[in-house]
Amino acid sequence: MPDTLYRGRRAATIENSRLRVTVLHEGGHIAEIFDKQTGVNPLWTPHWPSIEPSAYDRSKHPEYGGGAESKLLAGIAGHNLCLDIFGAPSPEEAAAGLTTHGEGSVVPYEIAARSGGLVLRARLSLAQLLFERRIELHDRDVRIHEILENLSSFDRPIGWTQHVTLGPPFIEKGETQFRASATLSKVFESPVGGADYMSAGAEFDWPLAPRSDQGFADLRLCNSAAVSSAYTAHLMDPGREHAFFVACTPALGLAFGYVWKSADFPWMGIWEENHSRTNPPWNGRTLTRGMEFGVSPMPESRRDMVDRGRLFGVRSYRWVPAKSRVEVLYWALSRSAAAIPESLEWPT
Repeated sequence: MPDTLYRGRRAATIENSRLRVTVLHEGGHIAEIFDKQTGVNPLWTPHWPSIEPSAYDRSKHPEYGGGAESKLLAGIAGHNLCLDIFGAPSPEEAAAGLTTHGEGSVVPYEIAARSGGLVLRARLSLAQLLFERRIELHDRDVRIHEILENLSSFDRPIGWTQHVTLGPPFIEKGETQFRASATLSKVFESPVGGADYMSAGAEFDWPLAPRSDQGFADLRLCNSAAVSSAYTAHLMDPGREHAFFVACTPALGLAFGYVWKSADFPWMGIWEENHSRTNPPWNGRTLTRGMEFGVSPMPESRRDMVDRGRLFGVRSYRWVPAKSRVEVLYWALSRSAAAIPESLEWPT
């Protein structure tokens, strides 16, 4: 399969008359799900130059910062995979080479064409995991099938999150609307940016999150503030077989979202970065909304993930048995819409 370039990065693309999907060879990011009818890619494209993670050198690339997340940020795009942690590594893990959100978003992937779709494969050597992602197009729907194999001889507690990040021009302050099958919710206990405005650690019911000024933030609408930052965790309705989120900017005529099995990914995190991070590479210029569904509620270290254990009675990680494989299936959906749909259904 011939390679293409996407923002100077080695990439592979599949398309039909409705969509174009582009994935990156290094990091495996789904960089775009371009809707041809509206001419919009809802996924986030960082404003900074993108480089291959293998080319990143902390001493040569200060423009990406200097922390455990810098290698990831140097090559991040759109929908990135957090595996086998969702959050920062411990100091010891970082010293051993582990980056924020794990190897899944920085390792090289082998990409092949198969039956009109793409198959991505990567070996996570530090985590002792094999990962495979199969992507197929069905009209305006994207079918994504993932297979994870534990190569080690012991059961593993892991983080596994689909870090779907939306950005401009799809995201607009005070205009973009959201719906989700969320229920019990909690504000992250720690700061996530330079302008946190929610009451840290507060528990609430979707969609009204307690603000630190005693008011409430309606998470169904993109924040219109000049500067803001937040992270909230949401238990997806356990009474529904399929969980979903959908976002819509009515002026663009596009609704975009994901549908997945609640048993596979019981949690969704909402990350809000609205020009609050002034350090490199953010530099106060980023507007994003992360809709991050996975097996963990909070972006935290492996130790904190395991120590948390459960939230609202639901486990905060997933076990992968020794020498075993687990599989998940989910969909990304694009729809023409003059107003936001109240739900998304599993394609038939």
